Amino acid sequence: MEQLAFIQNIQDWSDQFPWLEMLTSLGILILLAALANFIAKQVVVRGLRKLISKMKFTNSSIFAEHSVIRRIANIVPAIVIMNGITTVPHLSLKLVTFVQMGAQAFIFLTLALALSELLNIFNLIYQRNPKSKNKPIKGYLQLVKLMLYIVCALMILGTFLKKDVFTLLAGFGAMATVLMLVFQNTILSLVASVQISSYDMVRIGDWIEMPSLNADGDVIDMSLHTVTVQNFDKTFTTIPTNKLITDTFKNWRGMSNAGVRRIKRAIYIDQSTVHFMTNEEQQKLKDFLLLDQYLNIKESEIQKFNQQLGNQAIYNQRRLTNLGTFRAYIEFYLKQHPGIAQHQTIMVRQLQPTSEGLPLEIYAFSNTTSWVDYEAIQSDIFDHLIAIIGEFGLQVYQAPSGQDWKVLSNAEVIEHS
Repeated sequence: MEQLAFIQNIQDWSDQFPWLEMLTSLGILILLAALANFIAKQVVVRGLRKLISKMKFTNSSIFAEHSVIRRIANIVPAIVIMNGITTVPHLSLKLVTFVQMGAQAFIFLTLALALSELLNIFNLIYQRNPKSKNKPIKGYLQLVKLMLYIVCALMILGTFLKKDVFTLLAGFGAMATVLMLVFQNTILSLVASVQISSYDMVRIGDWIEMPSLNADGDVIDMSLHTVTVQNFDKTFTTIPTNKLITDTFKNWRGMSNAGVRRIKRAIYIDQSTVHFMTNEEQQKLKDFLLLDQYLNIKESEIQKFNQQLGNQAIYNQRRLTNLGTFRAYIEFYLKQHPGIAQHQTIMVRQLQPTSEGLPLEIYAFSNTTSWVDYEAIQSDIFDHLIAIIGEFGLQVYQAPSGQDWKVLSNAEVIEHS
């Protein structure tokens, strides 16, 4: 009886101070919410993570490392507060309602973030599939996230306004035009993503070149709104997704798939050095292993042609030129070169003569797509051709420099003296 009387006395005393009873109840509620949060995260979440990490199934480590379960555990203290706030005495009804609505909004937001994290995990698992480079889904997942956050925002707004989500959606119908303007970039990017994926225009890992946006490098990321390119100077260029549909760009994937890379470069010949070859020059060039057979075939063709002409003027007769012989030498040289793809086009041709000389262009393909090896093969070919061109009585055209004028001036001074 004495104990009951003591408890009654405490209750009577606390009734004289309602704010103390309210603070005590709030403190107990907060302690319960903190305890529930501790148990959920430190016991349940850790236990589930250890259980998942020990399970032998594909991608179990991804689920264990990411925070989907931890985010869902944040709901537990919110539920405790939402249900327990009604037991706190001396609180106004408006405050209790506001706290419940805030806890409910927190639950909606937490669920949206958890589902978003789950979509990230799905994307990581999908990226481990080799086919993901051809069909990236990151843009579509971002669209799903956007819709998820919109629904979450409507549910939170409906909670505070005490209205149904469908009622809010009906009210937003009148704002459809405004929403179209607000999300026009998202809509354009979505359509562009579908077209890029359908026509297989760009994949992650492709080398693309887009001069209008100073992009020249490898595609490292494709999202709903942007495509990220790491340029060869290690800078990054962010391209709006719809620009890949509206603007022109070059994709080098075909070169990578073929395993060859084109060499297309010209040597500019001084036209004043082009002439008919004498017998002595032909005999000298026969010492080149590559030209022996060529010169013999050409000599027999020229003899037959000239015999058909008979006694016509000598300038109507065919004769070998040093430029044609040099062109044949280059073609034979390319066919013997180990760095040239022999199953691809090999051609040596003359271009339109210019004031800077006669372009003699090489059109061939290296048997590698490696940038360093490609440049080494190309440089090796032109090093050899520039060094040997003098043996054919030809010269590479080069505009006179200050040193050339100085030499010419000195020669005139010596001549006059």
